[in-house]
Amino acid sequence: MACSLIEHKRINTTVAKAKALRVYVEPILTKSKTDSTHSRRVVFRYLQQKGAVAELFREIAPKIANRPGGYTRIIRTGYRLGDNAEMCMIELVDFNELYSNEAKKKNTRRSRRGGSAQATEATSDEVVETEGIEAAEVVEETEVVEETEVVEETIPETATEEAPKTDDVEEKGDKAEEEK
Repeated sequence: MACSLIEHKRINTTVAKAKALRVYVEPILTKSKTDSTHSRRVVFRYLQQKGAVAELFREIAPKIANRPGGYTRIIRTGYRLGDNAEMCMIELVDFNELYSNEAKKKNTRRSRRGGSAQATEATSDEVVETEGIEAAEVVEETEVVEETEVVEETIPETATEEAPKTDDVEEKGDKAEEEK
């Protein structure tokens, strides 16, 4: 299970197994902070998978280098249907994007609309007012477009439904006249 946790960064299991796994894995993660031949051999003695050891020292160790402990998180997910065992998800803390403390940089673009000579002379308040007016105009135009599309779609549907009904009535009338 320790190799699976290192490989996938997150696994679903029972709470009892997750707590036992935490006790087993956290000393291994602490040992992986120092990348030496001795520490690799000690970790390999526990994991016994070359790929897991390589991933631990290449990907996981640099991310947890500054963390003083608490490398795993256990999140309870409910109860299993078959035997009602309490299930959870155990994951490595630094590999979850939702709970990370690193703030994402906001990329904002600022553009001015209108003539370049007027925009440079205008104050920032005037620019904000101009952008607000243009945005309102765009919203009004899109509303009109949507209304016209709805009207166009409903007209052909009613025309196609009415045409066969009138033809059927006329054909029945023609057949009745021919029989007489």
